Amino acid sequence: MAETASLVTVDTDPLAGLPGYVLRRAANAMMAELAERLGKVDLRISDATVLLLVADRADMTSSEIGKMLDIQRANMVPLLNRLEASGLIRREPIDRKSQAIVLTDEGRKRLIDVRRITETFEADLLARIPDEHRDHFVPALQALIG
Repeated sequence: MAETASLVTVDTDPLAGLPGYVLRRAANAMMAELAERLGKVDLRISDATVLLLVADRADMTSSEIGKMLDIQRANMVPLLNRLEASGLIRREPIDRKSQAIVLTDEGRKRLIDVRRITETFEADLLARIPDEHRDHFVPALQALIG
């Protein structure tokens, strides 16, 4: 597990009282830790996210994936090409215009690793939140997206 950054306080960082600043710092620290964990199975966060998203679907197109993950088309193409070249996904026709992104057998095997890593990561993340705030943590973050 990656070392966590020391607690940032207003005494040492004059920006530490700004919610947006602290949220960005927290997000960066958590994503760095998740990236390190996924890197051990040779995956990026974006790779793992796509595998999780299409895991049980046979009808999700690249444009739907891009919309759900807020990834621009120009960035989706290399992402999906990388996953396809790695043998983790394949494209299957849905109709004459659309292709579904589906997991290959190898992709399903890697999904087991992805789920194990992300479940452990999520549990570790929540363990850092004081008990009295855990029930409100995700809803508070969702309110910011909203």
